[in-house]
Amino acid sequence: MSMSLDVSWKSLNKHGEELCGDTVGILKNDDSDIFILSDGMGSGVKANILSTLTTKILGTMLRDGANIQDCVETIAKTLPVCSVRHVAYSTFTILQIFKDGHAYVVEYDNPGCVLIRDKKVVKIPYETHVIEGKKIRDCSLKVEMDDYFVLMSDGVIHAGVGNLMSFGWGWAKASEYIKKACTMSKISSPRLVSVLCRACMDLYLDSPGDDTTVAVIHAVKSKHVNIFTGPPQSYDDDAVLMRDFMTSPGKKIVSGGTSANIAARILKKKIVASIKYNDPEIPPIASLEGVDLVTEGVLTLNRCANMLEQYNKGDLTDKFFDSLDADNGAAMIAKILVEECTDLHMFVGKAMNAAHQNVGLPFDLSIRMRLVDKIRQECEKMGKNVTVKYY
Repeated sequence: MSMSLDVSWKSLNKHGEELCGDTVGILKNDDSDIFILSDGMGSGVKANILSTLTTKILGTMLRDGANIQDCVETIAKTLPVCSVRHVAYSTFTILQIFKDGHAYVVEYDNPGCVLIRDKKVVKIPYETHVIEGKKIRDCSLKVEMDDYFVLMSDGVIHAGVGNLMSFGWGWAKASEYIKKACTMSKISSPRLVSVLCRACMDLYLDSPGDDTTVAVIHAVKSKHVNIFTGPPQSYDDDAVLMRDFMTSPGKKIVSGGTSANIAARILKKKIVASIKYNDPEIPPIASLEGVDLVTEGVLTLNRCANMLEQYNKGDLTDKFFDSLDADNGAAMIAKILVEECTDLHMFVGKAMNAAHQNVGLPFDLSIRMRLVDKIRQECEKMGKNVTVKYY
């Protein structure tokens, strides 16, 4: 399948609870990407443990090669049933998207997956199976480019109960809202998640009555991003690094003054510094023909890494997206990595820079190396494919 997946998710804790009773798990196998959303009954610690347990069991079985049907059967037989409510203590949704473009959806008592295709809500033709007296819905379907799959816990459809809506938002109204959000513009997964969670908070009057989770999986064309930072250990490798960097498909970002000078020398082009200085803590960007973005090094990458970490903590507020849209080098890199990247390739020089060294520390603890590793980790948490090549 010549497409990649843009993935984002966020949870809102029930008012007064420190832990969320919903859990999202993401796994990557050689032949597929697997997304699990589990909702533990109740809220707080118990619900968190139950949903985490469900996600871990499913994830472990899938990682060890079990098929989804076996996983569903195991969970359905394993989960206890509440003696009062007579429902499972933990519900779940599984979405498995295969490399060949097919998808398999499995749902156990969670709200139905919302599929947006061609600006319409597509009705998923589920089949129902009864396993140990429990109803499991599943469906196999073909994924098309620009499909949006939205997984959610019942906190979404219950939003507004007892406040703005007598019976809550409901699946039909929520899916219609999702459709409108998707058709207004080519919205990214992170921004769609933010829009939906904001709508839920509004319906709950900023006091969620239930744990609420939204996960968005958007089928997109692969978007490659290349970052070059740090001079190579050997001067002779400058040309080698630049050859690898420039021949790799996708956007090109150079971070660091020395790195920019190497790029300009090899490309035989002139660096043009920007006179805009919009953030006193972040040096201005520059331009270089053949490169999409040129920034300062350590200060810019540090701010960028912190923004990626903030994103992965689920801080998808309007304030965060305002900072992501800011006109400075760190925000520009972070925005590209969050919204315009499925595959990140980092080309990292290992020459020592005295300004980045602490006395007595080995090189692999240098500031630049730690920042590269942090950016790699944060991008992998987002589900990006990351490669790092050292010179």
